[in-house]
Amino acid sequence: MPIEIPDRHAAIERARQSGRKIAAVLPIHHPRALLEAFGFLPVEVWGPPGRDLTSGDAHLQVYTCSIVRSSLAFLLDGGLDSCDLLVVPHGCDSLQGLGSLLIDLLPHRLPVVPFYLPRGEAASAVDFLAAELREMAQRIAATGAKMPNDDALMAAIEANEDADERLERLWTARASLPFDNRTFYRVVRSREYLAAADFSLVADAALAALAAKDDLPAGVPVLLSGVVPEPMALLDTLTSAGALVVADDTLCCGRRIYPRGHSPQPWRRLAERLLAGPADSTRGSTIDSRADHLTALAERSGARVVLFHLVKFCEPELFYLPRLRAALEQRGLRHLTLEVDLSEGMAHQAVTRVEALLETVS
Repeated sequence: MPIEIPDRHAAIERARQSGRKIAAVLPIHHPRALLEAFGFLPVEVWGPPGRDLTSGDAHLQVYTCSIVRSSLAFLLDGGLDSCDLLVVPHGCDSLQGLGSLLIDLLPHRLPVVPFYLPRGEAASAVDFLAAELREMAQRIAATGAKMPNDDALMAAIEANEDADERLERLWTARASLPFDNRTFYRVVRSREYLAAADFSLVADAALAALAAKDDLPAGVPVLLSGVVPEPMALLDTLTSAGALVVADDTLCCGRRIYPRGHSPQPWRRLAERLLAGPADSTRGSTIDSRADHLTALAERSGARVVLFHLVKFCEPELFYLPRLRAALEQRGLRHLTLEVDLSEGMAHQAVTRVEALLETVS
């Protein structure tokens, strides 16, 4: 059964027609619920891929990751001119540097709001983040947006909790859903630009499409880790090579399935959620907790191969990689690492490496 998924442009246009403003959001972790409570539609910018980077490269070193370079080029070339706000989370040193650069580059063009997520798991992190979220709200209000009251913020938090719960259910049911790899990722990645309530409708439609036994997708079960599945041709390559992505540990999806919060106070509840997601390099999780999460995810999903799909020069991910691969090998799991530049297409060498590995597993 076909799933109707609005694309980014359609979602933005519909939001505009309903009177909502648009907040462009760079990776990685950010308070969606807070932006929605302010009346914004958060639309994430993961590059986008396949861009000419000339305008961005005039301001950045060549060894900066291509997500940052592509995002800056996209912005300077007018790609975000229809947006009303730009949120720059400090997901890594490159993104933090970009945030500082944009505050200087765009003083009269687009309001820039930085967002800092604390690293590590100290007991004080929730208190710190709740205060940071309040400070962020003041910066957004200074752009002319109306500050939401606690009831409106809590309603937005609960809507996003529902959406994230559905995202988790989609992955739990993955092997029983009749979608190829690209179609399934179109569903789950619509979380990047649909409002929480709209994503829940898309997810419910996908979950209603449970397949009969004879129609189930087949293939070598693969766990996809890394940053973002771009270029999307990667997913077509996996399908053609006889692989089925059954679990996700990417920064754009699996590591942002946040659990429900507990606090009745909305600012604290929002902070709790953002800090309670899966172990993640960009949140300063320990290497052991990353390895435990990755191997447990592979075991639960039945994955036989872990594919690390990394953006070149992504220091947080590359720092963890050797220990993660060692942990997988101890458990008899095959793995493959691909490093990509988002400005380029799917390299033939990468296709050959994926196909060769899957041939030895199938």
